[in-house]
Amino acid sequence: MDETHDDRVLLIVEDDDALAATLCRSFERRGWSVVRAHDLDSMRAVLEQHAPSHAVVDLKLANGSSGLACVQALHAHDDEMAIVVLTGYASIATAVEAIKLGARHYLAKPANTDDIEAAFARTEGETDVDMTNRATSIKTLEWERIHETLADTGFNISETARRLGMHRRTLARKLEKQRVK
Repeated sequence: MDETHDDRVLLIVEDDDALAATLCRSFERRGWSVVRAHDLDSMRAVLEQHAPSHAVVDLKLANGSSGLACVQALHAHDDEMAIVVLTGYASIATAVEAIKLGARHYLAKPANTDDIEAAFARTEGETDVDMTNRATSIKTLEWERIHETLADTGFNISETARRLGMHRRTLARKLEKQRVK
C-alpha cells in the first residue's frame, strides 16, 4: 500500500465513464492526483494501492448498487477522508443517510469541479440556508418514501416494492420516470 498520504489524492467512484473522465481531467488540471473506481469492489481494490484524502461517490452505481455502501466503507477506511456524494435525483432520505455514513456533503448533479471543491472545504453546516415555506407535494413525499425504502433495502427493487406494498413493475416504472443516478 502507498503509505504516503498526500492531501490532494482524489478517489472518484462513478460508473458513468464520460462523467468520470471529465471529472478526472478537471481535477488533474487543478493539481489533484486522481484514482478511479466503478463500484464497491473496484473501490476496495483501489484502497489497497492508494491512500486518497478525498472522494467523490455517485449515489447510484451500476447494477443497482448503492454509493452509500461505498461511503460507509470509505469512512470506515479513513474517518478523516472528505467524502462528497453526487446524485442525479436527490432526496432527503438519501442525503441524511449519506451524511450519517460519513459524507461531508451531498450534491445534486450536475455539479462541477468548483462545486465539489467547495463541498470538500465545508466542515460545518450553515445556519443561514434559505428556508422554504412551500408545502411538499404528494409526488415529492412519495419519491422520498421510495428512496428511503430503497436505501433501507440496499437498493433492492423487489424488497422495496414488497415493503411499499406495490408491484415490482410499478416501482420500476416510477424509478424510470425519475431516473435515479
